[in-house]
Amino acid sequence: MSVVLPQRPATRAGRAPAVVRLLVLSTFVVILNETIMMNAIPRLMDDLGVSEASAQWVSTAFMLAMAAAIPVTGWFLQRFTTRRAYASAMGVFLAGTALAAVAPSFEVLLVGRVVQAAGTAVMMPLLMTTLLTVVPPSDRGRVMGTVTLAMSVAPALGPAVAGVVLQAGSWRLLFVVVLPVAAAVTALGLRKLDDIGEPVVSTIDWPSVAVAALGFGGVVYGLSLFGGSGGTGRGVVVVAAGLAAIAVFVLRQRRLQRSGTPLMDLRTLGHRTYRLTLALLAACFLVLLGAMILLPLYLQHLRGLSPLETGLLVMPGGLAMGLLGPTVGKVFDRFGSRVLVLPGTIGSLVALAGFTQVSPTMPYWQVLALHTLLMVSLAATFTPAFTLGMGALPQHLYSHGSSLLGTLQQVASALGTALAVTVMSSRAGHLAAEGVAAGPAQLGGMKLAFAVSAALAVVTVVLAARLPNRLPAAHD
Repeated sequence: MSVVLPQRPATRAGRAPAVVRLLVLSTFVVILNETIMMNAIPRLMDDLGVSEASAQWVSTAFMLAMAAAIPVTGWFLQRFTTRRAYASAMGVFLAGTALAAVAPSFEVLLVGRVVQAAGTAVMMPLLMTTLLTVVPPSDRGRVMGTVTLAMSVAPALGPAVAGVVLQAGSWRLLFVVVLPVAAAVTALGLRKLDDIGEPVVSTIDWPSVAVAALGFGGVVYGLSLFGGSGGTGRGVVVVAAGLAAIAVFVLRQRRLQRSGTPLMDLRTLGHRTYRLTLALLAACFLVLLGAMILLPLYLQHLRGLSPLETGLLVMPGGLAMGLLGPTVGKVFDRFGSRVLVLPGTIGSLVALAGFTQVSPTMPYWQVLALHTLLMVSLAATFTPAFTLGMGALPQHLYSHGSSLLGTLQQVASALGTALAVTVMSSRAGHLAAEGVAAGPAQLGGMKLAFAVSAALAVVTVVLAARLPNRLPAAHD
């Protein structure tokens, strides 16, 4: 499947195209919701009478639905115009947000979260595909820096925003506040957005859709079972089944590629730079989500901070990550990736190594400094990696490349969360069995989980060292 996209006029230096700015704003709003419920778990347990394991599903269901829906976006974005894709995505997101805000039961809340995720799944591939179409290669680093706001800062700020909102009242406010903002952004986008390129009429392979949903969704669901009481064994079975479905999906796509109608074109993986950045970004998101689940547990369960105090403590790091995005992009355009990605991955490793020393008396300024170092280091990594990886693809593979990247992001995020919780719980249980008190046992589990994350960060350093400084002038 291919689509010919017309070249757009070059953008003015120092300013992202209006279509990209609008899509970044919209994508930030929708992706913020992926992690915004993490701080609301205790409130949900009290208000809706559910267990902690059940309440966690407000985040798990969102990731699960994203992982199942994103593989379809490659076909969807080629089939529909920019405005129609945008209107559909934001309309579905608004419907899910409204349903979640008035949900009379936990089951209805979960349905609302799944509907939200279905709309969110379209936005990041739409943003990436549009950016690569309208922005010339020489300016992509700077413009891609603004994408960092949506791709990585929104999930990082979700718990912080939730902490502030929850201080004012019910968990329903998390949706009530988002609804008018998302509606205003949608109205602005529909008024200002132009169609980019021409849609391509094509069929969709529904067996591929079903196998992709079972495969990627099954892996995310199976990973969510790890760390729970008695869930690890069942999680292994579900993950194995999900991986088997993914293998079937890959084989079917390879066969469909010969007829030109794959759901997700895996020829993207034939480009070495794209493969390297895909692995690097997946590892970075794995590390990021692991830290995001561990830090609130440490600050609230062991240090006794409120959700608001926790949110305020981690907010500077998230803000620094977003504010540095455009600057990192400019540095990349001028000097290439090496001055950013390798120091960035090393900085992430240093920050995670520092978190292995958490204690009941670690100064809060030290926690703040380590978290900020982690966020700044990831900012230095994300923008160059996105730009190099997606820029290495030919135009007709942009939508498929962004679709695969989004899918792997969800799987890596679920794996990071599952790994952190499993390692922490296992170590804490082992220490408790040896007679260690509950608090020190949980602290020991957190230290080991951070150590595992630091070990995984070594992989990102190795991958970063293999990335090219720049893309060649011509590639296909």
